[in-house]
Amino acid sequence: MPDRAPQPVDRQLPTDEARDLISLVRDIAQREVAPRAAEEEDAGRFPRELFTLLSGSGLLGLPYDSAYGGGDQPYEVYLQVLEELAAARLTVGLGVSVHTLACYALAAHGAKEQRTEHLPAMLGGGLLGAYCLSEPASGSDAASLRTRAVRDGDDWVITGTKAWITHGGIADFYTVMARTGEEGPRGITAFLVPGDAEGLSAAAPEKKMGMKGSPTAQVHFDGVRVPDARRVGEEGQGFAIALSALDGGRLGIAACAIGLAQAALDEALGYAAERRQFGRPIADFQGLRFMLADMATQIEAGRALYLAAARLRDAGRPFAKQAAMAKLHCTDTAMRVTTDAVQLLGGYGYTADFPAERHMREAKVLQIVEGTNQIQRMVIARHLAGPETR
Repeated sequence: MPDRAPQPVDRQLPTDEARDLISLVRDIAQREVAPRAAEEEDAGRFPRELFTLLSGSGLLGLPYDSAYGGGDQPYEVYLQVLEELAAARLTVGLGVSVHTLACYALAAHGAKEQRTEHLPAMLGGGLLGAYCLSEPASGSDAASLRTRAVRDGDDWVITGTKAWITHGGIADFYTVMARTGEEGPRGITAFLVPGDAEGLSAAAPEKKMGMKGSPTAQVHFDGVRVPDARRVGEEGQGFAIALSALDGGRLGIAACAIGLAQAALDEALGYAAERRQFGRPIADFQGLRFMLADMATQIEAGRALYLAAARLRDAGRPFAKQAAMAKLHCTDTAMRVTTDAVQLLGGYGYTADFPAERHMREAKVLQIVEGTNQIQRMVIARHLAGPETR
């Protein structure tokens, strides 16, 4: 059976412009994204043409300054766009989130000349970005990264390997964190590396449990030469930039998780209304009604949590704790809701004829990316109780 379109979410949006934007996104999601999702995910096909369409529609730079091609939208609105896209296909919603993350360093910390030169193409010129922090031996302990950039005149020469890179091998630009100084977080610097740079290559994409249409690969830097004009921020500032970017990125993952959970709930509701047992729809049975009620409640709570964090960000207030909470709660919710959706569909939920099993496989990765949920608990606890004693 084909994927069912998500039911429209009743959203509280700040402006008429935002309401028009959500209507545009829903139209694109229902016409262009959802109908091809199951087939392309099964085939492991990345929908690059959809990202070209999204770029042309102004949806790849929403939270950034319109002076550089962005959409001037608050995070509160941008995240709800992500949720709509992820409900139609997680590969697309998460891909937009990763692209936005990859643009952050330059948009927030780049010199004016750098932003003027590069941001318009990154935000609305059809380019696709990737974010390179993790390495084969440094995932949760990102400050121990080994990729090194060595100064050579007016250039930097980057050598090393990044791992688990979304859009690895197909990105047009990479925001790369590399070690330029001492061990630890203070010796890391950010660079903007072109996707076609000499010496840059990607391994074959990882064979994943879900999100097969989104390429995740190691990216190798074999003496990649980058001019100092592509260094973003000051030397040694890279890790602080990376952590700041991840606070916003975690909200992107939270929104994608709620979109995925909403899609699973919509599928479960539609099935429960159609499927009849013992002479009546299974939606009449109290056990299933309670399951649906719990699913919907968890989704609403997650949506409220990520939006509350986004409003703090938009107001210029600290939001790192709330971003970690949102990422933790929303991704755990996506795992619970998609698992319950499979259970509610019974045997059909375990088949590829319905999207429920794909949703469940995709939900798992959201508890891992951009900081595992164990790391989120550490972040939250540090805000509550202070740093751990050594």
